[in-house]
Amino acid sequence: MYERLHKLIVRPLAPMDLPAALRIQAECYPAFLREDEAAFASRLQIAATYCLAAFKGDALIAYLLAHGWAREAPPSVGTILPPAAPRDVLFLHDLAVSALGRGSGIGAHLVERALRQAARDGIAEAELIAVEGAAAYWQRLGFTEPIVTSTLATKVAGYGPRARWMRRDIRTL
Repeated sequence: MYERLHKLIVRPLAPMDLPAALRIQAECYPAFLREDEAAFASRLQIAATYCLAAFKGDALIAYLLAHGWAREAPPSVGTILPPAAPRDVLFLHDLAVSALGRGSGIGAHLVERALRQAARDGIAEAELIAVEGAAAYWQRLGFTEPIVTSTLATKVAGYGPRARWMRRDIRTL
């Protein structure tokens, strides 16, 4: 389950990686979007987990928290998720790349790997909330901004004023 990309090693994110992942999260996100170790750990325990880690040598340089979830029902920041979560869609909860990993293409690689695996597992769509002006990045990866209900818009707003709800069909991967 290990994969090499540009001398990087990609493997499933493990509990032992969480301290390093939390440091990358602190480097990449403002305080109001940061989650604690318990929230991170809960995403690793979901039955349909697609959480990945990228290493350069022994250093974690990027991670992806992605998991099966209910359609159009993003969890609030910091929510502890139940292990028996639904798997209507693949929810890409968090992608973070450290300064050491930027420009390597590792973020897109982690996303595509998770999307392909979820599609093989029968999940047809991926959803996410693009934060801090990242919508253009996600558009380059094939995500679009659908029209949202007022209820969903309220949930998305909890991720900050520049947050955008995005979706991608993954059936053809």
